Amino acid sequence: MNLDYATATATQLVDALATRQVGALELCDAAIARIEALDGEINAVVVRDFERAREQARAADVALGKGARGALLGVPMTVKESFNVAGLPTTWGLEFAKQIPVKQDAVAVSRLKAAGAVILGKTNVALALGEWQSVNPVYGRTLNPLDTSRSPGGSSGGAAAAVASGMVPLEVGSDIGGSIRVPAHFCGVYGHKPSVGLLPGRGHDFPGAASAVADVIAVIGPLARSADDIERALDVLAGPDVDDAAAWCLELPPARHAQPSGLRVLVMTTHPCASVSAEVQAAVEATAQRLARAGAQVSHGSDLLPDLEAMHKMYAAMLKAVVTRGAPDAPPSISAHEWFTMLDRRAQLRVTWRKLFESFDVVLCPPFGTAAFPHIPGPIDWNTTMLSIDGASTRYHEQLAWAGAATTAGLPATVAPVGKSAEGMPIGVQIIGPLLEDRTTVAVARWLQ
Repeated sequence: MNLDYATATATQLVDALATRQVGALELCDAAIARIEALDGEINAVVVRDFERAREQARAADVALGKGARGALLGVPMTVKESFNVAGLPTTWGLEFAKQIPVKQDAVAVSRLKAAGAVILGKTNVALALGEWQSVNPVYGRTLNPLDTSRSPGGSSGGAAAAVASGMVPLEVGSDIGGSIRVPAHFCGVYGHKPSVGLLPGRGHDFPGAASAVADVIAVIGPLARSADDIERALDVLAGPDVDDAAAWCLELPPARHAQPSGLRVLVMTTHPCASVSAEVQAAVEATAQRLARAGAQVSHGSDLLPDLEAMHKMYAAMLKAVVTRGAPDAPPSISAHEWFTMLDRRAQLRVTWRKLFESFDVVLCPPFGTAAFPHIPGPIDWNTTMLSIDGASTRYHEQLAWAGAATTAGLPATVAPVGKSAEGMPIGVQIIGPLLEDRTTVAVARWLQ
């Protein structure tokens, strides 16, 4: 194998497999060897399914030998533990869920397998997918492979750690509060929060529950070593599910620009509800200047931008309603009228963003206020846990504001690595784009690669 498996992208591996430079079983064994060599310390791939993966790889080799081709045919990968994979546990880190049988793959997993992906197992998560560390009583704590004293992010922290350490080239996570974007930022990989509703979430459900309604602000999406791989995964995963598929089809618009020249960029490096370090601000600004040197038009303010404080309050209220639904210790339920009022306000917010994106193509902002932080011991208390940013003590929960900037209106957002902190940790930029114009944000990430 001429390619270095630990650094090769999924796209490069697909090409190498198609030209028979390498076999699927050879790649599968290389991935397994790397996991076994590295993961004892990192603890990213917490559910392993190596024998079934080898069976999938052998089948891929047979198909390749007959001339078959697929978007991911023969590529080894993992998925976040919160996705159902038939025969494997789906616990979300909760002890009670270990005994719940899983009999059917999530739609996303089915689509990955149909594209030929070889599923090695599942990666660690935050408890109930609820914070920016990946630690829980079922699987323990995942460490950042670039500095094991720091968090890899959460809740898709195991996913980002597996990609960053070279165990797999591609992963699928989920995001409602930055759970793809923050790990990508902390681990120096690419991550994409798709437009809401673009990728089917069925089979990514709280243990023992079944989805009855479409997600309002939660999404699933890929993490990868390159922007090309992000787009490849989107093409595999996107599209209507079940009844909708009988009548609807998907045709995402192309990126607004074929090159940076003419791209209209709005830069946002501060937020009234969240602190941000000078290093992160500088990295976002440097990214904007790189695009400007390539011909982009860069602005640092606009009256078209939504009221960020009001938007964050709406996001926090919606998030609380979604994540506490059905919990035994949940706060008092909101009324149906309150919920529909939130949906009305979100519809109005989408109009505001739509008008902004008539004048701009993307918004650049931080994915999180700091680079990967040191592990915080003990359970996180969203009301009292603090985070140090540039020597100042700030509330941990404030950082939700950076995720909410895209999540509230369901906008696509791609995180791309663009720099390093003084301590050598990755810093990413969040690229927010117009609803359903995911290819535009991915294209900008590609130009920054």
